[in-house]
Amino acid sequence: MDGQVGTGKGTPVDGLNKGLRKVEIAVRWDPSPAGQPSTDLDLVAATYPADDPHGDPAYVVHFDSRSPDGTIYLNRDSKDGQGFGYDEVMTLELDRLDGRYARVVVGVVIQQRPAERTFVSVVNPGLRIREGYTVLTEDDFGGVLGATAATVAEFVRDGSGPWDFRPGVRGFEDDPADFARTMGAARQP
Repeated sequence: MDGQVGTGKGTPVDGLNKGLRKVEIAVRWDPSPAGQPSTDLDLVAATYPADDPHGDPAYVVHFDSRSPDGTIYLNRDSKDGQGFGYDEVMTLELDRLDGRYARVVVGVVIQQRPAERTFVSVVNPGLRIREGYTVLTEDDFGGVLGATAATVAEFVRDGSGPWDFRPGVRGFEDDPADFARTMGAARQP
């Protein structure tokens, strides 16, 4: 399976799929031009219980926290996009997540200090979601240029079944505190 690209439906391209186990979400961006305030993107993950998968999150993981059981954590955090490769990296160990959780939504928030920003002002942003060496999706946030935050992935399961990946970048114009609360709300048709 090394190097294979997903089908776009969130499952690897082989017939022996046992569901997603350990997923990495990575975001990159270039530093702001000289003389401009730094740009700070943050990965955020919200976990929802099976009995209310579109209600309030059971907990939220972000730059200064991790899940209570250690299954969702930030591996790398950047406040300015300086560095090589991906600047923010979050790991979701879905196979270890307690059975009472049926949904995890992951998003990216642009910190609004010291300047207000949308994705159009972020230099060279990029997103990659993968399991092992299998890239599930990549994006450049081009579809949400006017947004201050975006959901980038949704992982769901029925009961104790396997986790499924629902790709899609969806923009929000909330401030970071509001985004963490509303990012998992049911999508309106």
